[in-house]
Amino acid sequence: MTSPLVSADWLAAHLTDPNVAIADCRFHLMQPDAGQQQYHTAHIPGAYYLDLNRDLSSPVGPHGGRHPLPDPAQLSHTLQQMGVNSHPTPTLVVAYDDSRLAFAARCWWLLQYLGHPQVAVLDGGWSAWTAAGYPTTAAVPTPRPGNFSPQLQPDRVLDIEQVKARKDLLTVTLVDAREGDRYRGEREPIDPIAGHIPGAVNYPWQEVTTDAGLVRSPAAQQQRWATLPATDEIIVYCGSGVTACVDLLSLELAGLPTGKLYAGSWSDWCSYADELG
Repeated sequence: MTSPLVSADWLAAHLTDPNVAIADCRFHLMQPDAGQQQYHTAHIPGAYYLDLNRDLSSPVGPHGGRHPLPDPAQLSHTLQQMGVNSHPTPTLVVAYDDSRLAFAARCWWLLQYLGHPQVAVLDGGWSAWTAAGYPTTAAVPTPRPGNFSPQLQPDRVLDIEQVKARKDLLTVTLVDAREGDRYRGEREPIDPIAGHIPGAVNYPWQEVTTDAGLVRSPAAQQQRWATLPATDEIIVYCGSGVTACVDLLSLELAGLPTGKLYAGSWSDWCSYADELG
């Protein structure tokens, strides 16, 4: 599997493939239980629900941002219960949401971070699946035994000290994936401080997909990054390390160097406001 994308048609043809596991990542930041409620109402047959707060993040602390990375052992156990295998044939994990990949891309990135590159997002998400008339169900699948074992890739993630030390280097580009008005400090609906990390350039994550949630072509992704400075290292952040993963997906689709995630992102940066000045 080379592409980080699968189509609804492809997934429909592989619904019963034992080497495919499906993760429903629907979530709503302002209504944390809404995604799971949607899942219990209807989901893609065989899909397991992964909650942004409970499965794809760890509890919030004084620092680390609003969505700290999950405990690798705990997430690995969850993936095992979904029947995800590391060997002999690695399971392809397909993640979907209904938010233009905002949460599915987080799952995609986390699998990469855990050393499992056999992961993709569903192009167009839940909307594309239902628009095509494919089946849905309310039945929750029973756990399947898997042998998933993580091989952490620590070079894919940075903390605030690493970002502070690297962001002004000529070999590094820092990318802010939030909407333009949040980047410019004109609006800040969530965090206590508006603005961006000094030196960051803005590539809003919503540009990766169409309004319908379909991923723009590889050529469009390349064009999107055409103005990116040619540096050796790309660090991406957003509000809390979630939607930045959509930009990281875009970089891969464009064939550019693998970006790194500042996991705590702006919400973590803000938490050190007194120290940062």
